[in-house]
Amino acid sequence: MGSLGHTSKISAFQETPLLLSDGIFDVTRRYNADTNPNKANLGQGSYRHDNGETWILPSVRMAKEAIADCDHEYLAVAGLKSLRDEVEKLVLGNTAAFKEGRVASVQSLSGSGALMLAGLTLKTSNTNIKTIYITDPTWPPHDLIFRSQGFEVRTLPYYKDHSFDFEAYMDVLKQAESTSAVVLHACAHNPTGCDPTRDQWRQIASVIRERGIFPIFDAAYLGFNTGSVDEDAWAIRYFIDDLGLEAGLCLSFAKSMGLYGERVGLVAFVTQTPDTARAVFTVLEVAQRGTVSTPPAYGAHIANAILGTRTIAEQWERDLITMSSRIRGMKQKLYDELVRLQTPGDWSHIVKATGMFAYLGLTLAQVEYLEAKHHIYMAKTSRISVAGLNDSNIGYFARVLDQTVRETSGIVPAN
Repeated sequence: MGSLGHTSKISAFQETPLLLSDGIFDVTRRYNADTNPNKANLGQGSYRHDNGETWILPSVRMAKEAIADCDHEYLAVAGLKSLRDEVEKLVLGNTAAFKEGRVASVQSLSGSGALMLAGLTLKTSNTNIKTIYITDPTWPPHDLIFRSQGFEVRTLPYYKDHSFDFEAYMDVLKQAESTSAVVLHACAHNPTGCDPTRDQWRQIASVIRERGIFPIFDAAYLGFNTGSVDEDAWAIRYFIDDLGLEAGLCLSFAKSMGLYGERVGLVAFVTQTPDTARAVFTVLEVAQRGTVSTPPAYGAHIANAILGTRTIAEQWERDLITMSSRIRGMKQKLYDELVRLQTPGDWSHIVKATGMFAYLGLTLAQVEYLEAKHHIYMAKTSRISVAGLNDSNIGYFARVLDQTVRETSGIVPAN
């Protein structure tokens, strides 16, 4: 009886391709399966404190106590209104766009959800945007998210000789048409850590305005990068307030509040008029409803308590300084140790890089060698999460990195 009605054994999925798993999460899978006591996970971008454990921020502990009696009811489709207001104020509070009501926003599933909603909104708002420019290299989901939505994805050369390849980047950007949008890393470029200078930002903005390109800021590290949200949001405010440009903002509090699993983010569009902002808001709501329906509540209440309570907000500002300072300190210690060991190559790019990551510039063979022989796990591009380093493992990592460079036929870091 169980086979009644089945006339064929041909599967609907017989032509389904076998796709590769996500590289970073696969690094963590292999790391978790390794029993070596010296192993180190430098792949996944989550902050670890001095003891190597995930750090629950003091401000988050305070916020959790403050919301202990919150319920578990559905949020509105657009998310927690008070959180949206606080985030808009945090990033755009001093801008004319914010004061004039020209911002449309909805809560998102962290930064990736914000990017997804941004793409869907551009698709359904009659913007005529057909092409998305991303940097090469960049955070891998940038390509995946926008390509899956039907955009043509093109790349802007970004990295050469351990630094931002500004001339090559600008040469391609100047060729982009007005039917294009460009993803801009607001700070702490992932994966290279090479950010434009303010003068370079001004030149980039000038081309974007002249060419009619739509800017989308991926702002996953505001505050986490330098310890100051105001400092890290400079480029966003310059584009929007100084130049009066429309823009998309994709924000996440995974890194800056350590709320990785809570998926707290926000997508916002800055428009030219309040009426346009209201129209874009309706499109955002429809995009949200058609995908995740409503965003998660608990993390939203935590983030809202942090941003909306003066004493907790002040503690969060101290937490940002603590995290960003430790990251910079680990980069300096790694660099100093490689210099002491006289490791072949110039490693100064490690201390020049901003944000959580460092782009070592190793070959794929060297990355695989580090994992197979020394139990050091990282992205195949040799991007490391510096948060995975601490005083107990940084000496070991520097030694095996030195050995790897020497033992792999003297190959020094690549560009």
